[in-house]
Amino acid sequence: MTGMADEYPLYALSEEHREIRKVVRELAEEKIAPFATEVDEEARYPQEAADALLAADFHAPHVPEQYGGAGADALATVIVIEEIARVCVSSSLIPAVNKLGSLPVQIAGSEELKATYLTKLAKGEGGFSYCLSEPEAGSDAGGMSTRAVRDGDHWVLNGVKRWITNAGESEYYTVIAVSDPELRTRGMSAFVVEKSDAGVSFGAKEKKLGIKGSPTREVYFDNVRIPADRMIGAEGTGFETAMRTLDHTRVTIAAQAVGVAQGALDYALSYALERKQFGKPIADFQGLQFMLADMGMKVEAARQMTYAAAGRSERGDSDLTFFGAAAKCFASDVAMEVTTNAVQVLGGYGYTRDYPVERMMRDAKITQIYEGTNQVQRIVMARQLLAGIQSEL
Repeated sequence: MTGMADEYPLYALSEEHREIRKVVRELAEEKIAPFATEVDEEARYPQEAADALLAADFHAPHVPEQYGGAGADALATVIVIEEIARVCVSSSLIPAVNKLGSLPVQIAGSEELKATYLTKLAKGEGGFSYCLSEPEAGSDAGGMSTRAVRDGDHWVLNGVKRWITNAGESEYYTVIAVSDPELRTRGMSAFVVEKSDAGVSFGAKEKKLGIKGSPTREVYFDNVRIPADRMIGAEGTGFETAMRTLDHTRVTIAAQAVGVAQGALDYALSYALERKQFGKPIADFQGLQFMLADMGMKVEAARQMTYAAAGRSERGDSDLTFFGAAAKCFASDVAMEVTTNAVQVLGGYGYTRDYPVERMMRDAKITQIYEGTNQVQRIVMARQLLAGIQSEL
């Protein structure tokens, strides 16, 4: 599945991409959707989804073939995440977070680091999480305080990371820490830490509004001593690697948003055709038709923007930063609007847990927040636009 970004015609999926969608949709509907409500109600890890995705090699489709992975390009990975999110956003975080956590290794790690950890990920020996945010350093990632101190052939890490997705479930963690406090962002470095390393521990699961099946915990580093060769890239490049990673992975959040919005729209359409009031299906009422039309229009606009961003991610285009932020921001705003309107279409029924749209609405909210709030995305976009104008002057 490699190298497809330049091969399919503009605004059309290749046959291989369409086949991937078909296969993932069938898997999602048969092996993930039946457990989605239970996973949400019990706030438990979607083990059935994890097992099914691993068996089908969709748990980390982005891993290159040379390390035993499927070698999916950015668009194929987006389609995988989108189709899973259509039925269960919590489950879609398995491939999404595996990409987020391991991409720093893929784009900046040594060949030895890639061969070790990308191979383990591809084999299903453990998931990969991403440790950037801290209690006092969320949107201001440059304000982090987790320290890494060199000690001979090792680094010793101390600190706390917060809001870490799939923490405790993942075996491997990309950790950004301050290796030289005098240099602020230029004094940050990235490391691979293993769950089994002495001094690594986890906080209690956060009690969340949505994505309840994906555990979110604090991760504690108490004199965690790791070999120096587990540094990702050169010393002092951790912040740059973290930001480069987000340029690519914000596209996967856009994919989640498109998926959950599509799932809510699909359910609302079916319900509108079946539900009768005043002697006819509510789909016959023009006011509702306008609402459904707007929902469909915005979902498709979000999808096209997301796919356009995926193409730029695959090619590493210079405008990826803008497109990644734009796709994530637009698609997540659409997801929140569409899922909320789906609840409205179902009326009182939509407000109950007997129907999936209220879960979808709760799950959609996080896409406006994680990997940078949509306010931060707008700052990122504005800076890119202004920089482009200034370069032309």
